[in-house]
Amino acid sequence: MAKRETNIKSPDATEPAETVGGDGELEESAVDPAALESSGAESITLVVADSSDSLYQRRAGNRGDSPEPSAMLTDDRLLDISGRKSLAPEGLWQSLVYNISFHTINLGDSAAVRERKAMDRRIGAAFETGARYVPVVTRKGGVGKTTVTTLLGMALAEVRHDRVIAIDANPDRGTLAERVPKSTGATVRDVVNLAAGISGFTDFAELVSKDASRLHVLASDTDPLMSEAFDEDDYNVVADQAARFYSVILTDCGTGIVHSVMKPTLERADGLVVVSGGSIDEARLASETLTWLEANGYGELVARAVVALNTATQGSNVVKLDEIEGHFISRVREVVRIPYDPNLAAGSVIEWDRLSPYTRQAARELAALVVEGMSERLGT
Repeated sequence: MAKRETNIKSPDATEPAETVGGDGELEESAVDPAALESSGAESITLVVADSSDSLYQRRAGNRGDSPEPSAMLTDDRLLDISGRKSLAPEGLWQSLVYNISFHTINLGDSAAVRERKAMDRRIGAAFETGARYVPVVTRKGGVGKTTVTTLLGMALAEVRHDRVIAIDANPDRGTLAERVPKSTGATVRDVVNLAAGISGFTDFAELVSKDASRLHVLASDTDPLMSEAFDEDDYNVVADQAARFYSVILTDCGTGIVHSVMKPTLERADGLVVVSGGSIDEARLASETLTWLEANGYGELVARAVVALNTATQGSNVVKLDEIEGHFISRVREVVRIPYDPNLAAGSVIEWDRLSPYTRQAARELAALVVEGMSERLGT
């Protein structure tokens, strides 16, 4: 710190001290050097901080044309880990060596742990602002669309630090809410009716069911007549409300691609998942879905889409799945095979931790590809 030293003779104890300016700096007129020299008093040193010292200067404003959004305050940017001790490694052998060496030997994580953490980073990549919409579509019932929607949502919610919701927009009485523990009887119709009074997340959260992975699910109407009445305007109300509180919004679109909810769903889409079964007719219908989307102005969305190939459907065991996968790879961004899992076959509540490692890995890969596709589109 820059300093100025001024030698001042100590005044007589009976005399008042010299005057100091109101801003904290010693006034030049308050000290008479000649008088101080002749007084013979002891000298003291007064240290005055230089006004140019950077320690006391406020950082100059440097506001740009585009102020940074709050999402830019990421952990990687703000946390200073240079002085931290390294974290304990994960992995049986790595942990053993670390512990018996009294934490002096750190071999780092095992290969499997490094792969898991790399996948977590892909799934957990932050978006700058706004919600991201991902419809899950198919033209044939029974191929596992609702199951894929649930698996995708769980894989996203388990890792991401923001909120993930799956909305059942099936006009034919969807079953998405039956895949998670039911904590409310509310449906999309309640969101439409109560939209004006939803003032915050607490209000909205009362209308959704939650799962242990942190996935939130908004049910469709159980009354078929009411489900059929759920139209484009209703979906937009629900989607707008969800966008206030969630960063990733999955939409289980129901069977078919020409019902009233499909138009607003596709118009909002930042990513797309098309579900195909492993039989010949199921693969053909999924491919025709891509053709319809391309013919109706969604070619760019198709190019970034991911096909979830459900290998648990009937006929998969006698069909050359590599040929089906090769066909879809020529049309979309990527294909992920969803393996057979007895924990999914019952069609009831899905418990993420009870799924086979292969099923969880497939769901996580699907989630990572969906996030990467949206990031590439939006440049985030």
